[in-house]
Amino acid sequence: MGGPVVEMSHAEGWDFQAGAEVGPLSPQEARARDSAGLPYVVAYRAAGSAGPFEVRLVSWRDHYAGVWVYDEHGRRVEHLELRLLDEDRLLRRYTERWVYAGPEVPEFERSSDRTVLELFPGGRGSLSRRPQGDAGPMTVTVPDLAEGERWLRRPAFGSWPLFSADRSGGVGSIRCAAAPFTGTGPGAAGDPWSPPRPGGPGGLIALFSPGTRITTGDHRENTVVLEPDAGPRLRVPSGRLAVDDPLGDGRPRITIEIPPGTYPLETAQIGSGYHSEFEDAWVERTDSPAVRLRVSDEPVASWTMALGEGDDLRLLRDGHAYGFDTGGATGCFADAGAWPVLQDRYRRAMADNDPDAGEDLDPDSGFFLRTVDEEASADLLAFATDGDGTHPVWVGLDASGGVACVVVQVAWLPDLTVV
Repeated sequence: MGGPVVEMSHAEGWDFQAGAEVGPLSPQEARARDSAGLPYVVAYRAAGSAGPFEVRLVSWRDHYAGVWVYDEHGRRVEHLELRLLDEDRLLRRYTERWVYAGPEVPEFERSSDRTVLELFPGGRGSLSRRPQGDAGPMTVTVPDLAEGERWLRRPAFGSWPLFSADRSGGVGSIRCAAAPFTGTGPGAAGDPWSPPRPGGPGGLIALFSPGTRITTGDHRENTVVLEPDAGPRLRVPSGRLAVDDPLGDGRPRITIEIPPGTYPLETAQIGSGYHSEFEDAWVERTDSPAVRLRVSDEPVASWTMALGEGDDLRLLRDGHAYGFDTGGATGCFADAGAWPVLQDRYRRAMADNDPDAGEDLDPDSGFFLRTVDEEASADLLAFATDGDGTHPVWVGLDASGGVACVVVQVAWLPDLTVV
């Protein structure tokens, strides 16, 4: 077999910052973890080389396998995420590649040529290219790939292909390394590579807990949670709550089963103060980052992400979440059973300025329009978001598993931390 000799080693994890294995394993121990679905890492390096040219993390319990490919300068140049959706097939869910202008360019330099391929079941996907990096133009096209290029047969333990083979021109024999990777990175040990986890609700409870002090990436110090603003009440006689853009197409994107009834709506309020250089004065402001429908007064014991038709948690990338999409910075709570009537009246009120189609509300309440289906005694209440895009919907469950509340974060609060 031509090509350089390759050394292979196994471990429980991989530390990117230190460039080292975490918890070295024997091949037999790694095989046992593979059979049990537990995460493990396989690293490859050319014999005599200090750093790897490919590292793979496998965690069948998470339906995940990930691959990082390195260049000869120790920089990551390709990232591949595979998702086990069938018993024996892996979807090539995500591929990202970097092309660096020279050996001196740092890893992930923002001006580097970058390509991202995202694939989904059913032939869907996108291919985005940024030849000049993040600051340059981006083109997005539909990838023209055959079914066999989208999927990979699930390899048996020890039978994985090397995804770096095209870059290296092939490899020779593969043997077990005599010693684990001890580290080639510039810094101290960091957090080990772990399988992706869907995004979570963050500090939603804190946003409705008056007196709580918080910090975020875009809010200054002296930020405190105020009393939530009491909004209107929503009638849901069908027992199916809809959450969506009221101008969305077809059926509501998300529906949640709750007891039929009438429920109070609230808007979270946070206050902050800072010295404005522009005004040369102390400025106080109030923001409304979330809206909530209270189903009961029971405390929230856990949160779950509300899912729509076709949503599959196995496809989410790390920290990502499903939700409803809006192109008009608007969402709503509504009775799903009366959705066609309520949505039609919303369209008439907003697009046709029909004064009889909806009721304007005090915008300070967080909700700006109500439409009603009198025959069903059902409502739609619309709220504004801070922009277009996807807005996750979080369901707070009480200790018995019943729905206590439904929350939509309408403003982005990066790095929300309770002080």
